[in-house]
Amino acid sequence: MPGRNYVLSVRHATERGFQEVRARAEREPELLRNGSGYVLYTLMDAVVDRYFPVLEAVESELEAIEEQLFASTAPRANIERLYYVKQKLTTLKHATGPLLEYVGRLFGGRVPQVCSGLGEYFRDVHDHLVRLNQSIDAARDTVTTAIQVNLAMITIGESEVTKRLAAYAALVAVPTMIAGVYGMNFKHMPELDWAYGYPFAIGLMVTIDAWLFTRFRRAGWL
Repeated sequence: MPGRNYVLSVRHATERGFQEVRARAEREPELLRNGSGYVLYTLMDAVVDRYFPVLEAVESELEAIEEQLFASTAPRANIERLYYVKQKLTTLKHATGPLLEYVGRLFGGRVPQVCSGLGEYFRDVHDHLVRLNQSIDAARDTVTTAIQVNLAMITIGESEVTKRLAAYAALVAVPTMIAGVYGMNFKHMPELDWAYGYPFAIGLMVTIDAWLFTRFRRAGWL
């Protein structure tokens, strides 16, 4: 909050101060003659510039997750990491989004008296905020896409498991069905009195299962 001869700033839960802001103002005495408006600009410029390394760190984390997206054997763990990155981006958006509107009021048109003559400087801060918010939005879109891709991979994986289980169930069902027919103990059974009836039944089971296995393997189910 700037006044005619002062600027009041409040910091919450931060260890980094604004010593570099004071050093910058002292290095530029000709601009410091603009009074508290210039001090406000240097403070806002320093705050906005500190968001860029934070965003770069989050983007690096997102890139690392994307590289492991298709190679990972634990896709659900990737979803948790992606949601954690999305939470960081949302927090960053909540911090930078409102600044865009406020800084826009400090250049062009009617501006506070203490900020008059510094429009180009505040415009520069505004441009940085625009670029920062655009990068945050792009990263959030990337996270959303990555989550959707990861969920699709989980669905595909579950579908593959379902197909394998269905194929193995079919392989088991054929000999079970044949054995079940011969186990009914009817008096008149096909090939019941034939000496090769038992080997024939076993061979029939193996032949059908081998044929089914070949078909399933060609179809990619096994």
